[in-house]
Amino acid sequence: MAIAPILSWEGLGLIQGAANQAGGWLFQGIDLSVGPRDRLALIGRNGAGKTTLMKLIGGQVEADRGKRSVQPGTRIVTLEQDPFFTGYDTLLDFALHGDLAPPRHEVEAIADQLGIDLSRKADSASGGERRRAALARALASEPDLLLLDEPTNHLDLTAIEWLESWLQRYNGAFVAISHDRTFLERLTRATLWLDRGSLRRKDIGFGGYEAWMETVYAEEARAAERLDARLKLEAHWLQRGVTARRKRNQGRLAKLWDMRAQRAAMLSPQGAAKLALTTDDAKSKAVIVADGVGKTFGAKGAERTIIKDFTLRITRGDRIGVVGANGAGKTTLLKLLTGELAPDTGTITLAKTLQGVMIDQQRSLMAPDKRIRDVLAEGGDWIDVRGVRKHIQGYLKDFLFDPGLVEARVGTLSGGERSRLLLAREFARASNLLVMDEPTNDLDLETLDLLQEVIADYDGTVLIVSHDRDFLDRTVTIMLGLDGSGRVDVVAGGYADWDRIRKERLQGRPVARTSTAAPAAAPPPPPPPRKGKLSYKDQRDYELLPQRIEDIDRLIARGETDLADPALYARDPERFAKLTETLDTLRAEKESAEMRWLELAELVEG
Repeated sequence: MAIAPILSWEGLGLIQGAANQAGGWLFQGIDLSVGPRDRLALIGRNGAGKTTLMKLIGGQVEADRGKRSVQPGTRIVTLEQDPFFTGYDTLLDFALHGDLAPPRHEVEAIADQLGIDLSRKADSASGGERRRAALARALASEPDLLLLDEPTNHLDLTAIEWLESWLQRYNGAFVAISHDRTFLERLTRATLWLDRGSLRRKDIGFGGYEAWMETVYAEEARAAERLDARLKLEAHWLQRGVTARRKRNQGRLAKLWDMRAQRAAMLSPQGAAKLALTTDDAKSKAVIVADGVGKTFGAKGAERTIIKDFTLRITRGDRIGVVGANGAGKTTLLKLLTGELAPDTGTITLAKTLQGVMIDQQRSLMAPDKRIRDVLAEGGDWIDVRGVRKHIQGYLKDFLFDPGLVEARVGTLSGGERSRLLLAREFARASNLLVMDEPTNDLDLETLDLLQEVIADYDGTVLIVSHDRDFLDRTVTIMLGLDGSGRVDVVAGGYADWDRIRKERLQGRPVARTSTAAPAAAPPPPPPPRKGKLSYKDQRDYELLPQRIEDIDRLIARGETDLADPALYARDPERFAKLTETLDTLRAEKESAEMRWLELAELVEG
C-alpha cells in the first residue's frame, strides 16, 4: 500500500519576473510530491530557481499554473536563507514572533543546545547568531515538513554536527538546499534536480547525484548530436563543460594528495628541524613564519588566551584550512598570520614581497545598483586578469556566466551568482596570498567545482576559513584546528584528517599529532581515573563507552545502507518500519553514550 504524499504539485508553472525575459516561463509543467518521511536534496545551478521553488512548496509564492495539494493538518516550516530581522529588538523576539510562534520553552531548549543567547540585540548579532536563532524557531515549531534553504551557512562545525544529529532523529520530511556535500550525503535519501526549468527526481541520496547527472548529460549530448549542427554546440558544452571539468578535478586531487604527503614529511619533528635550519635562507620559499606566537584579550586578571605557543612555517603554494567553533579565534589567527594584528609573544615574519587579497563573507563590494561591467572592469570592456588583458565577456564565461549579462545589475542576481561574481573580481587581481572567509556560502555545486579548479591553479598561498568539510578535503594541504583553549592543532591533510585526530583525542586514545615545534611530542592520553573520584560503575563506563560508541556507529551505518535501498518499502514494508525504528533507537543510544562519556571525562580531568 503506497503512502499518500503530505504535499504535491501538479503541472506547476511560474512566469519569470521583470528582471528576466518578459513572458518566459521559469518553471512549466513540473510535478512534485513529498512523502511524510522524505529526505530530499534540492539541487540546481545558481539562478535556476531553487529558492523560488522552495517558496512555492511552502506556499509563500503563488504559481501562475498548476495545483498545489496539502494533506490537512500538515505543518510546513521554512528556514530561509536570509531571514528578515529588521523590527525585532532581540533574537528571542524574532524567534517568538507571529501567530504560529513555537512554545517559548521549546525555543529556549534548542537555543541552549545550539549555544546561542537569545537576549542578544538582533541588529548587532552576527550571521552565526542569527542563523542559530532562526534554527531554534524552525525546529521548535514541530514541523511535518521542514524546508531548509542553506541551513549550514554561518554555522560552525559543532552546530552543523548538532543539526545533522537532530535531523537524523527527526520524524517528519524535509527538503534541503545546500552547498555542503557532506551534509547532503549524510542525510538525504532522494534528489530533486532543477535544471533549465524542469525538475527530475531520483530515489538516491546525494551521494549518487553526480553519477546520475553525468549520465543524463551524456544522454542529452548523444541526442543533440543527432539533431542539427546548432545543437551540437550544446552537446559540446555538456560533454566538455561538465564531465571534462570533473576529470580535471580528479587529476588535481591526485596532485593535492602528493602535496599533502610532502607537507606531512616537512611537519614531522625531523622535517621541522630541517626547516628551522633554512629559515634565514634568502632563497627559501617561506612566505609566513610564526614562531612561539601567543595572543590574549581582556583586562588584567580576566585575560582569555586566544592563541598560545603557535609555531608554523607557511611556504609558497601552501593551502591552509582553518576550522574551529565560533569564537575560538579563527579571525584572530588570520589577522596574526597576515600581519594585521601583532602577537603578544613570539614573532610573525612576512615575506617582503607578500601581496594579499581578502575575499570576505560579507560580500561588501556587491552594491545592488552596480552593473556587472562596473564590478569587473570599472565600466569598461577589458579586464586585467593577473597581468593578462581579457575581454569582459570572455572572462564572464570562465566563471559560468552568460556573456550577455554584462549590463545586468547586481541586484538582479541570485545570492550564489553574486558570490561567483565577487570571486571573478578578486581572482583577477594580482596577488600571491589569497585569504578566503567562508567562500562556499551560497555557491552551487558547479561553482564549487570551478572554485576548486581556480584554487588548484593559483600560484600563491591560500588561507581558507570554512566549515564546508568536503570543500576543505578537496582543496587544502594543511589544517589548523582551534579548540578554544588557545591550542592550534597543525595537521597535514584535509578536514577528514583533522577530524580523525580530534575524535581519537575525545575517545582518550593516544594521538599521533603532527607538530610544528621541533621537539614537540604527541599529547598524552587523558589521565586514568583516580581512586575516590569515580565509583566502580563510573570507571567501567569511562573505559568501555568509547568501544560501545564505535559499535553503535557500525550498526547505524549498516542500517542506513539497508534503508537506502529504494525498493525496500515496496518489497518489505514491515522490515522498512522496523529498520527505521531501530535506527532511531540506536541514534538516541549513541547520543546518550556520548553525553555520559563526556561527563565522566570532565570528572576525570577535574
